[in-house]
Amino acid sequence: MKKYFYVITIQYLGYRFHGWQKQPDVKTLHLMVDRTLNYILEGKYFKSLSSGRTDAMVSAENAAFELFLKEPLEDQNAFLELFNYNLPQDIRALSIKEVDAKFNIINNSKIKEYLYLFTYGDKCHPFCAPIMTTILDDLDIELMKHGAKLFEGEHFLKSYCFKPTDNGIYTRTIITCEIEENTIYTANYFPKQSYILRVKSEGFMRNQIRLMMGTLIDLGKGKLTLDDIRNSLLPESAVKMDYIAPASGLILNKIDFL
Repeated sequence: MKKYFYVITIQYLGYRFHGWQKQPDVKTLHLMVDRTLNYILEGKYFKSLSSGRTDAMVSAENAAFELFLKEPLEDQNAFLELFNYNLPQDIRALSIKEVDAKFNIINNSKIKEYLYLFTYGDKCHPFCAPIMTTILDDLDIELMKHGAKLFEGEHFLKSYCFKPTDNGIYTRTIITCEIEENTIYTANYFPKQSYILRVKSEGFMRNQIRLMMGTLIDLGKGKLTLDDIRNSLLPESAVKMDYIAPASGLILNKIDFL
């Protein structure tokens, strides 16, 4: 039987979800998406497959999943409108397009860009908690900016993988890694100054960005030096970075399929 393939882009606030992947007895994004699809498709066959998993409490500006159907959608815009009408308010579908059978949302080459939103110093308004991490200690932001740039290029990143194995592929290339002042997210209850770590690569290992962010926070606190980061990136480095920054500051910003 012929199948029809669609790529749907979505955005979501991950704060109340236990990540993307379905798990027993907890609320996940995939569970809510599939429940909604099952309702609007009225029990007809479908399958959904994400371009990648996000951890509990991680949000997304622009994530994507592939939808497999046995019957074509007669009106894609009407489908998208109905999908949004029935999704919970912290998930929104942005676009839909048909692709051919050769497209594979997991295996197709893609570049992902993540943002990590943070501030430091004073205690923030509680409404900041879903998307921003607050570090109460002082941070040397200029030093952290230098530290972030050390990650750019091809490096051995085993120190930045949660529970690495002996047979993993840890030599990876990071296209962009930089800290900049936050001008993207604003609210009247936000602190006067906040910052974003922007990281772009073809792929990331488990907790990689949060371990990188944790390392930069320790650098900003004076617990680590620039040389400590340099040494952690050397081939076959056995340095263990163990501070995983909180998940709620992490946002999947963009996926570009090549």
